[in-house]
Amino acid sequence: MSKTIAILCTLDTKAAETIYLKKQIEARNCRTVIFDLGTRGQAGMPADVTREVIFALGNPGEILFSTENRVRLAEIITAGASTKIKGLYAEGKIQGVIGIGGATSSLLVTNIMRTLPFGVPKFMVSSVAASQGLASRYFGSSDITIFHSVIDFTGLNRLIRDVLDRAAGAIVGMAQDPEGKISEKDYQAKSFIAMSQLSLCERTANYVRSRLEQEGYQIIGFSATGVADKAMEEMISGEGIFKAVIDLAPGGVGEEIFGGTRSAGKERLEAAGKMGIPQIIATCAVNLMSPPRSKYKPDYYERKKYDLDALRTFLRLNTEELKVVARAMAEKLNAARGPVKFLIPMKGWASFDIAGTAIFEPESDSIFTKVIKELAAEHVEVIEVDANIDEPEFGEAVIKAFKDLDKSA
Repeated sequence: MSKTIAILCTLDTKAAETIYLKKQIEARNCRTVIFDLGTRGQAGMPADVTREVIFALGNPGEILFSTENRVRLAEIITAGASTKIKGLYAEGKIQGVIGIGGATSSLLVTNIMRTLPFGVPKFMVSSVAASQGLASRYFGSSDITIFHSVIDFTGLNRLIRDVLDRAAGAIVGMAQDPEGKISEKDYQAKSFIAMSQLSLCERTANYVRSRLEQEGYQIIGFSATGVADKAMEEMISGEGIFKAVIDLAPGGVGEEIFGGTRSAGKERLEAAGKMGIPQIIATCAVNLMSPPRSKYKPDYYERKKYDLDALRTFLRLNTEELKVVARAMAEKLNAARGPVKFLIPMKGWASFDIAGTAIFEPESDSIFTKVIKELAAEHVEVIEVDANIDEPEFGEAVIKAFKDLDKSA
């Protein structure tokens, strides 16, 4: 069967481009559903989902476009279009989505795209994708593909047609099942395990993944740098596909508190607990923070540090900060509806956090451990492991904790 692609566009400014994109997608044996996200001028072509429908869904009862507040208009359009597109997807009426536009349209369209589940093809053609400070806003924590058109959408010149030709081919290719291949998108399998990780505990992550995959589990890894681990939290609660979580690197909790670059939001370390699924927690880089250098406090320059590369420097938390993080984690895990095993390595919380290095302070780390033990609820078991977090012994402890919880689940 041919698939249907939703096209998100502003028909008051991009009608010609939309007509061309529609024809190119349909020439590749896919159907289209056009959403008009325009707010000002008249639509240059008929839409399948009109702005009136979108506005009514986004703010029932308000007179159409009664506000000149562009931020409020964007909120209404986003809410209305998101409601409509999620409904169409749930009914099996669309199998992919594409959008075109500049800065404002890119933000509007990607906000709508992010409301669709992981795995739904999402393709944004943006003339400003490379602009500083914008790209990360467009991606957010969703699996959106962004195509930097380089040139602006100013009518159907030869180069714009070339861009739209390639965009049509890309979204159709993403939505269509390859010839002779059966789709394997069985996201309801009970073997999916979410795992956060960092390069600072990469050997342990690989060890755990290899061992569990040999036993039939599917380990879905998330790099705990602030975006992917935030996405992990959203997928745990929104997709409902994970059987358990192995959270090796929950340092985003402390980074949120202290304004670090790995901040993963206020809800970090909460989704699995709310879902009631088993959790194995470790402490990779929990004793470190990575604030932007433009926001260094005076004492930060005196901290023990580790330069991971030319762009990333980790600073050690002091004992008071470790207590704050321990209390925050304990509060989150105590609220969990499922069992928790909290594994703490006694010989360093990162691959470079070893005896003989400036950053190695087991005495300070023990204060964190003491607070966690004092505050942990009955269902939160704290286990001290006589190893560095990136050694096979710690990997074995993670495997044992997982199997213990898997039996009790």
